[in-house]
Amino acid sequence: MSESAPMPGAPEPEPIRIPDEALDDLVSALNRTMAEVRQHGVLLDRLGSETDAETGSGAAQPVPEGEPAPVPSLFILAMGGAQYAAELAELSFWVTHILLPVYGREVGSTRPWCAKWHEHPEAVARLHALWLAWQQLTAAEAGHTGPSTWHRDHLDHTLLQLRSPDGPFAACTTSPSRLAHRVLTTPDQLGLAA
Repeated sequence: MSESAPMPGAPEPEPIRIPDEALDDLVSALNRTMAEVRQHGVLLDRLGSETDAETGSGAAQPVPEGEPAPVPSLFILAMGGAQYAAELAELSFWVTHILLPVYGREVGSTRPWCAKWHEHPEAVARLHALWLAWQQLTAAEAGHTGPSTWHRDHLDHTLLQLRSPDGPFAACTTSPSRLAHRVLTTPDQLGLAA
């Protein structure tokens, strides 16, 4: 019989009481744990698809002799189809439930934000890179200075770029009563890219 199974006829254990002032910390810890579990699921899916490709059960193409084998990318812009959609869903959860509630700040003309950020390729790329760094630098292995390094080297720069008046959200209005969304034209769309 397992240790956690109650003995027949034993009294029920007392419920655990958590003081109200500790609930925010508990909710925060639970949200971090849930995000980590989802991230582990994504990593396991990636590992499974990489194993399928290596064993030939996937749609992997043979690499011509003399060419380096393609390295699977963790970066969202190198993904496609279902893998991109799954990664974007995970990123969206992190942006919505962790990044914006803590670092969102008020939106204005000097600090724009677009509710449809996921339709701005530059925003997706920058936020994904920020999320990847967050995963690495907030893990226990990063040590006590990992979060500080994340703030200094990743978060601050990313938010300055994304929320600058000439950043990817510059063409989106910031009025909550009249939201407008427009993706800026890229050089390729203007016929300038080679």
